[in-house]
Order: sequence, then C-alpha cells, then structure tokens
Amino acid sequence: MTEGDEPTGVPANTPYPRAVRSFVTRAGRTTTGQARALADLGPRYVLAFDPNTPDLAAACTSKASAEGKPYTRVVLEIGFGMGAATAHIAALQPETLFIGCEVHEPGVGALLKTMGEQGVENIRIVQHDAVEVLAKMIAPASLDGIHIFFPDPWHKKRHHKRRLIQPPFVHELAARLKPGGYLHCATDWQPYAEQMLAVLGEDPLLANTAQDYAPKPEYRPLTKFELRGLKLGHGVWDLVFRKR
Repeated sequence: MTEGDEPTGVPANTPYPRAVRSFVTRAGRTTTGQARALADLGPRYVLAFDPNTPDLAAACTSKASAEGKPYTRVVLEIGFGMGAATAHIAALQPETLFIGCEVHEPGVGALLKTMGEQGVENIRIVQHDAVEVLAKMIAPASLDGIHIFFPDPWHKKRHHKRRLIQPPFVHELAARLKPGGYLHCATDWQPYAEQMLAVLGEDPLLANTAQDYAPKPEYRPLTKFELRGLKLGHGVWDLVFRKR
C-alpha cells in the first residue's frame, strides 16, 4: 500500500471529528498596510461568526441585492491564505459573491488590502474556522461552488488523520452544494491528491467532471509558489466534482 492509498482513519458514517480544523496555526506579523485595510475595510467586508445566521449565503445576497448589487451565484472558499487567488477569481466573476474563510489576520488583512487597491467588492470574509462556519452558518443546497486550494497535506503518515479532505467533511460539503454545484480542490502533494480523488469519488452526492484529475480551470491563477514548484518539476493536481 502506498502512502497515497492510506485510509483516512475516519469511518464515513461517523460525525466529522471536531479535533480536525480547516487551518494550521502559523506565525506571521500583520503589516502596517494590512492593519490599515483591516481597520478601514474590515467593518464592511468581514462578517462575524454567528450561529444565529444559519443561511449565510442567503443573508449576504439579500443584503447585497438591497444595496443594488445582485449576485447570481455564491462560492465558498476555505483557507484563502493571503487572498491573491481569491481576489483574482472574484475580479473575473463579478456576478458571483465569494465567501472566504481564513483565521489568520495577516491573510485577512492582505486580501482586504488587495480588494481596496483593485476595487474588488464581491468578497465577504469570515475570520473563523471553516469547519464550524460550514456546520453552523451554511445551509444545505445554498452554494454554487466550493474552493479548497492547497490545504495542508500533513505529510507524515501519523498526521494523515488531520487532513481536511476526509469522508465525513466531504459529505457535509456536498450537502451544502446546490444540484449541479461544484467542489474544486487543488494540491501540490501527490499522495494527498490520490487520497482526495478516492474520498471525493466515494461520496454518493458527487460526480467527477474528469476521468481522474481535471485540467486546471482557467479561473484559478498560478501562484508564485506554484510556478516555482512547476519549474522544479513538481506537479499540481486539480479535482473538480459536481453535485448530482
């Protein structure tokens, strides 16, 4: 059995383990520009984690429509890092409202700074663990898409149980998609890509849009890290599944 064939260690019919989180604690300092963006733009674009808002997508689109900015689609992104890809995709798809979950303040500040500089307005941010956001604030069949780009691969075998893409969580993700909605994952770690392919392929609510791995969708930009890896011969794997 190869490392990529390792089972997740979590039966598909058990609740998603609360010890697993959508983020890894990272060190980082918020820059002056990021702090300024947090202060200036945070009140408008950063939303509080609120379990009393059980349908965040509907609440956001309803408010935006009242402000004269109707959105036809809602996409959730889990762990947007410094937000460069998020801002890029949002600029390409102004009819779509993107809800990004990221716990790290420098990343939230960086995305807000980029939004201000580029005039991107169709993004809302929840600075909280996406596992809880999904469980408490995202209603079933309320999303048109979900992006999970380069989640922590937890390279060591004994840490595989900490990986985000596991059967119970994937099933919760699929349940939040509208029929025909998509789940797009990407990773640069082949054993994790193999696990993702197996886990997503086993969920009864999802169907693969490709025979195995998908061509990189045009909307997903190449990051500096990814470009550096490709020059060194490293691979990147995209997986795009649709809700049946």
